[in-house]
Amino acid sequence: MAQKKFILTEADIPEKWYNIVADMPNKPLPPLHPGTKEPIGPDMLAPLFPMELIKQEVTSEKWVDIPDEVREIYKI
Repeated sequence: MAQKKFILTEADIPEKWYNIVADMPNKPLPPLHPGTKEPIGPDMLAPLFPMELIKQEVTSEKWVDIPDEVREIYKI
């Protein structure tokens, strides 16, 4: 049976997520408006998602900081 659970010390909890899109030669297309089928930007996603999540989704940075609130939950 493959290992499914990994126990990390607090010092081993990651501080950044790796953004694979930064290394992709063909970037994914932006999300489309369901009615117009036109690309939508972060302002149109704001009613649906927290702005920090939108920033993570649209960034071209290779490494994205993991919010402290999420890292605290990882410690549980």
